[in-house]
Amino acid sequence: MSMEVNFTYATASNDMVYTAEDGTQFVYNAGDIAWTLASTALVWLMIPGVGYLYSGLLRRKNALSQLWLCMVTIGVVSFQWYIWGFSLAFSDTGGVFIGDLRYAALVGVLEKPSMGSVRIPSIVFCVYQLMFAAITPMLAVGAIAERATLGPIMVFIFVWSTLVYDPIANWTWNANGWSFKLGGLDFAGGTPVHISSGTAALAISIYLGKRRGYGTERLAYKPHNSSYVVLGTALLWFGWFGFNGGSALSANMRAANACIITNLAASVAGVTWMLWDYRLEKKWSVVGFCSGAIVGLVAITPASGFVGPHASVAFGVVAGTVCNFATKLKFIFGYDDPLDIFASHGIGGMVGNILTALFA
Repeated sequence: MSMEVNFTYATASNDMVYTAEDGTQFVYNAGDIAWTLASTALVWLMIPGVGYLYSGLLRRKNALSQLWLCMVTIGVVSFQWYIWGFSLAFSDTGGVFIGDLRYAALVGVLEKPSMGSVRIPSIVFCVYQLMFAAITPMLAVGAIAERATLGPIMVFIFVWSTLVYDPIANWTWNANGWSFKLGGLDFAGGTPVHISSGTAALAISIYLGKRRGYGTERLAYKPHNSSYVVLGTALLWFGWFGFNGGSALSANMRAANACIITNLAASVAGVTWMLWDYRLEKKWSVVGFCSGAIVGLVAITPASGFVGPHASVAFGVVAGTVCNFATKLKFIFGYDDPLDIFASHGIGGMVGNILTALFA
């Protein structure tokens, strides 16, 4: 495929001017491109962040498997995104439920204006959205912890990304998607990323069944490495500025607002969860704070481009409270979700969507 494109540069601003075959000109803003690419790197860091978080929460003998999973997921989804993932999610000639193969193997994905913003080229939008596609199955497959063979998981990740993530991304963010057409508000992935991964983790937990020793002292363990939990949370929190702020696809005030409310919601939810835990154990828990911060980040995700700081405080309090109590659902309904992925991402995403409807 030829890499020759019809670009010129605006000398004053260093913006790129692309001239299409029909003579239409599009101006790509250099600042927007730089911010989106920087956000891509931030979101990439979140994937090993998930690996460290999950690794720290498990027993020592199972910790390495989560780090393996986070790196393999990046590789498998990157290949799937190249083959047909991006096209199924974001082709502009697809249907209301799933895209077509117009951009399979990234043919035609380079210099054309992106579906997300005409101020950045399609290739920039493609690599940014790849990071969302990669982190989503990693969030879900943590549910296999301590009870599955690793090799087949690579096949599962490829198939799940194709049959689940890509269609939901199409519904939500593609201009042809049914949810997009109905005016659904999901700025950065409450449904495609968090609800899909959380409910997938629930399905995995139910399908695989309980771990050996479930309900006994054998599995009543504490996180083997709290430092890994803090490191994973720090990488996720750091990357979430690109996750939510970068979803503006522009270096503008909307991105700045998304960053401030992302930080505020995480902070409030972290303190809220920690206080709920303190009422039971009478100890201040760094793992509790980290758990709360994660659900605050999850909840604010769909609303991060639509609400202000005052609303984000409510997101933090409600998410920190509801998700803390949601961790008891596995005991009520008898499923074994060792990392509370459904409570954090499934319930947290639902809380975020409901609050988005109330505050946006």
